[in-house]
Amino acid sequence: MPVLLGFLGVLAFSFTLPATRVAVEELDPVFVGIGREALAAVLAGAILMAVRAPLPTRPQLKSLAIVASGVVFGWPLFSALALQGLTSAHSAVVIGILPAATAVAAVLRAGEHPTRGFWLASLAGLASVLVFAATQGAGVSWGDVQILVAVALGAIGYAEGGALAREMGGWRVICWAVFLSAPLTIPIGAIAAIGSDLHASSDAWLGFAYVTVISALIGFFPWYAGLARGGVAKIGQIQLIQPLLTLAWSALLLDEHIGAATMVASIAVLASVVATQRTRVTRSSRPPLVTSGQ
Repeated sequence: MPVLLGFLGVLAFSFTLPATRVAVEELDPVFVGIGREALAAVLAGAILMAVRAPLPTRPQLKSLAIVASGVVFGWPLFSALALQGLTSAHSAVVIGILPAATAVAAVLRAGEHPTRGFWLASLAGLASVLVFAATQGAGVSWGDVQILVAVALGAIGYAEGGALAREMGGWRVICWAVFLSAPLTIPIGAIAAIGSDLHASSDAWLGFAYVTVISALIGFFPWYAGLARGGVAKIGQIQLIQPLLTLAWSALLLDEHIGAATMVASIAVLASVVATQRTRVTRSSRPPLVTSGQ
């Protein structure tokens, strides 16, 4: 079940880059990156009110702040800025390092301790993605730097959220993180909207709608649940599949070319994911940050 939940989350997120790419072609990237979180906060608030969710404790609020810095602000904003100049296919290749970054964050933030076999399998998957990137001519640009910043912050948000979900449940973690960020996301999103041209095509608005409802909120329901049940480091490796899924959607939706090298990389990455799922990852009974309140 944790693997299935993780895959459903990755499947949902694999549409994010193509949808964002379509949106930022006509809409302001700050509006796309932060405005989506502002609207998602309304939906999150409605969900929390409907189920009468209890308020987070003080230690949980501190942890939620870390989650929000990564997945509410960092990843959405920097990925939207990067996609002004990068294709979604190129960006998908760069985010191949996200699973490794998430595993490192799991060690630092979620109290997990992967075995040597896990790290070897993870490095094999990372190497496959990086070799694939080299064969595709993925050079380093300012957009790549922005994507790397998004990856680093996103990994922290994933690890912290996965650890906190052991206590709160995955859907509550993302709903509270998005809702509590509203005092910042709503004014920022409103200013970006006022200062930009909102006359865009239906495709751009459809992309914006997807990243608002699915990428910013609903996709995290199964994702955080999977991380909590199966471990952040181990389930996080399912993200190795995400760049390849994104490339497939880019080809289908944006007519971006997918060659034989993609198929070879797909097989190597899938083998790595299978290997990581067969390794053992020990973890603390409760995440250190949440229990200590530090």
